[in-house]
Amino acid sequence: MADDSVERTHGDLLVVQPGEGASYWQPVPANGHIDVLLSPDRVHMPSPFGLGTQTVAPGCYVREHLHDNNEEVLLVLSGTGEAELETGTHPMVPGTTLFLGRKRRHLFRNTGTDDLKVMWLILPNGLEDFFAAIGRKRAAGEPAPEPFTRPADVLEIERRTVFGTLPAE
Repeated sequence: MADDSVERTHGDLLVVQPGEGASYWQPVPANGHIDVLLSPDRVHMPSPFGLGTQTVAPGCYVREHLHDNNEEVLLVLSGTGEAELETGTHPMVPGTTLFLGRKRRHLFRNTGTDDLKVMWLILPNGLEDFFAAIGRKRAAGEPAPEPFTRPADVLEIERRTVFGTLPAE
């Protein structure tokens, strides 16, 4: 007989193995792909967040943006690149960790010859919804598609997910 008191007092448990998260090919300029590992639609969380990985192809980049209502953490897992922040340009090598507070501009690019792979954590969640809306479903191990453009309504998608508007220079 199960102990119902544990289920009422403890949080959920979830183990996500490689290839088990939702995965999406990403359009230019990032190319590469996104894997969503944890989000509120996969597991109950009192303080909702999103967690996943992003792989950026050599020579590609994640355009400058900010998040009005979210904190984001990026951890470089492999590859090399650079992050352009308000404090300047910073190298991205395996182990580099970036904390990006609300309304902080950031851009990162792959400056190496191999994929740049970062883990992202965003609180509250919503980034996974953006990636799903602009990307194309991906199956583990399938070859990358030809580069494709962002949807025509990308600004509307940004507004309804986790992006803020960059102030004019």
